[in-house]
Amino acid sequence: MQDDSYYYQPAQGHGLAHDPFNAIVGPRPIGWIASRSAGGVLNLAPYSFFNAFNYTPPIIGFASIGHKDSLSNIEQTGEFVWNLATLPLAEAMNQSCAAVGPEVDEFALAGLTPAASRLIDVPRVAESPVAFECRKTQIIQLQSAAGETVNTWLVLGEVVGVHINRRLLVDGVYDTAAAQPILRGGGPADYFRIEADALFRMTRPA
Repeated sequence: MQDDSYYYQPAQGHGLAHDPFNAIVGPRPIGWIASRSAGGVLNLAPYSFFNAFNYTPPIIGFASIGHKDSLSNIEQTGEFVWNLATLPLAEAMNQSCAAVGPEVDEFALAGLTPAASRLIDVPRVAESPVAFECRKTQIIQLQSAAGETVNTWLVLGEVVGVHINRRLLVDGVYDTAAAQPILRGGGPADYFRIEADALFRMTRPA
């Protein structure tokens, strides 16, 4: 069979109009992370390198490329909230990724309402239908295969509290499509949404 693949070594550049890595690993869920500095300033920022990593206890994580405010705040307090970024909140989510100083409250910048959490001192986005209250478990600076440190930190947190809008629970089952989550694509401005008619099911082999 003829190999019709495009091959490149990342260390030598991809040679394309846009790095395909993000587009291939995607679309990706968005880590819309709320945090609070030790001085009490709120921060809200979206991270496109985000996912869930464990069931029991539930652990989620996001990668901060550069030592950003969210990372600094979580280092200081050990707490953060993940908020579900949805289609109705897309513009507000985009506003919250503005490059502003650590003294700026992105909740206010994006016109969002902070709602008190139950177990931690960081608020969630009241307008978001789902939120996870999290306590930091690990912060790991990434390394290359050669052992060189990378200017990226993986932040992991245990989910200690879950908020779900009741309309998304149908006979006790969470309705993913009804929440209208938005997902990050690989282009410079690409996002995707989930449609209910795109659902298909497969059962695991015995």
